[in-house]
Amino acid sequence: MCGISGFNWNDETLARKMAGQLVHRGPDQEGIFCCDGMSLAHRRLSIIDLSENGRQPMFNEDQSICLVFNGEIYNFQELRRELQQKGHVFASRSDSEVILHAYEEYGIDSVHRLRGMFAYGLYDLNRKKLFLVRDRVGIKPLYYSFTGGKLIFASEIKAILQHPSVERRVNYQALYDYLGFEFVPAPETMFSGIYKLPAGHLLVHENGSIKVREYWDLSFKPREPSLSFAEAVERQKALLDQAVSSHLVSDVPLGVFLSGGLDSSCIVALMRKHINGPLRTFTIGYKDKSFSELDYAEIVARHCGTEHQVLMLDDLSPAYVEKVLWHLDEPMTDLSTVPLYLLCKQAREHVTVCLSGEGADESYAGYDRFKASRINNWFRLLPPAVRRQLIGRLAAGLPDQPQKKGMINMLKRFVEGANLDPSGSHLRWQYFLNDGLERNLFSEMMKARINRDPFRRVREYSGKCDAEDQVNREIYLDMRFMMTDSVLMKVDRMSMASSLEIRVPLLDHVLVEFLAALPGDWKLKGMRTKHIFRAALADLLPDSVVNRGKQGYSLPVKHLLRDGLKGYMQELLNDSPIIRESLDVGYVNLLIEEHCSQKQNHNHILWALINTAIWHNRFFR
Repeated sequence: MCGISGFNWNDETLARKMAGQLVHRGPDQEGIFCCDGMSLAHRRLSIIDLSENGRQPMFNEDQSICLVFNGEIYNFQELRRELQQKGHVFASRSDSEVILHAYEEYGIDSVHRLRGMFAYGLYDLNRKKLFLVRDRVGIKPLYYSFTGGKLIFASEIKAILQHPSVERRVNYQALYDYLGFEFVPAPETMFSGIYKLPAGHLLVHENGSIKVREYWDLSFKPREPSLSFAEAVERQKALLDQAVSSHLVSDVPLGVFLSGGLDSSCIVALMRKHINGPLRTFTIGYKDKSFSELDYAEIVARHCGTEHQVLMLDDLSPAYVEKVLWHLDEPMTDLSTVPLYLLCKQAREHVTVCLSGEGADESYAGYDRFKASRINNWFRLLPPAVRRQLIGRLAAGLPDQPQKKGMINMLKRFVEGANLDPSGSHLRWQYFLNDGLERNLFSEMMKARINRDPFRRVREYSGKCDAEDQVNREIYLDMRFMMTDSVLMKVDRMSMASSLEIRVPLLDHVLVEFLAALPGDWKLKGMRTKHIFRAALADLLPDSVVNRGKQGYSLPVKHLLRDGLKGYMQELLNDSPIIRESLDVGYVNLLIEEHCSQKQNHNHILWALINTAIWHNRFFR
């Protein structure tokens, strides 16, 4: 795992300056290439082949191809043997080197042979051609700026900002989208002129111009129409085991994050099949049990015989929030971000690699929003007046309850999402603006600068999906629109902040493609989420774990904003230039008052605004 950066001219000083912003991603080594009108920089976190032979930038035999690579190729040993049989000679045991030789043999189409998580820059000196490539589902990040013929790229935005010609300007459309979705959808970022390379895409720079194209998308067309449910369960078991075992290749110590949920518990149980010795597990807990999964994590730890460590969190320091925002580069309002950052810091004291369960909720329809969408199929049969005026007003008037979920809180959230534009699909229940907020929150300047159609991008992605049933169409939106820039961006940044590599075997693309081709009702059966996943784990984990609902380990922010963070929130939001410029501060203070008096729960929008203000202070003031 590493940090990469570069640009299309020679400047060793700038290359080192950009690499210096990525030291946390790669504390072990720095490497610079400046030649032939191209500068490439690399920061290395040594995982496989710890010797000097694994140093980057890495070259082929005749020094005609140069590579900077971030990630892991899990089938590198198989590819290595294949390429050796074709006459290629390897100088290292590194997985990075297979990318060079695969390109020599197959050209840029070699990306289709890679099984793993990756973002890399590959420069072909003979053809004067630079390729930037990002893995299929976007586990590893890659950003770029292209202005006036100058291309600059890096693993993180802060490295790109080291170039003096890159202006720091707020992208107000991205700000609007972020406040609704709580992340900035690709290819935009919160900085005008700086873009994400979308998942499954590659960028080609040649003759002073760039082209971005998609090389992979997720298809839901059935591959084996005659496959029975029982056969699919057995095939899935084999693919799960294969994915986890392939992710265990490492020359450094590894562990696993165990929340107590189904996804991480699955990984722990499968790891135990392949690891006979000590297995370290790490988890987070809270005193408020409606936010905590400690009991279930301990059940799995005992069941699998792990060395289990618990990090208890009951308070939140503003210093941690500000540190997290620096690492994120742009606001992303996942309530588990700070806990994950602290968990990664703890784990790094013992291991260099951790496996984690991200991706299963998306590919198996595990979130509550999938159930909300199904319930809405019946709810919308009621007359609009009943839905909006009777039930809507009733739900809005109910007081927020202190627990994380509960019937009242879930009813309020369901009705809020059901009243949004249906073109938002199931993502309406993950969207946190509404007509009232939009009407009162934004300043006239902000309204004049933005397109206030929140689901325009959702419709674009929906138009690309080849799934025929509703559940699979919603899974596509989660996988291709939402997951990369929210969940996976959080995981990459919080782990790399502590120089910890996180691997996500449930997003192995072979497994993901197999699951996509299965009927949606096998994933969401009635109101039972992850139906086929649970069937595969019935003999692997205790029933109490296999059959429990989703909880997650998000921080109890709504309570903290009413208590320990209240003064910090009030001062921050009233002092912030971007809040004063873009929003109605009086209305923001009304939201604070309603939240702190428990009249309403505004924790999502207030937490989003807090993150916006901190981000702006850090990068603009």
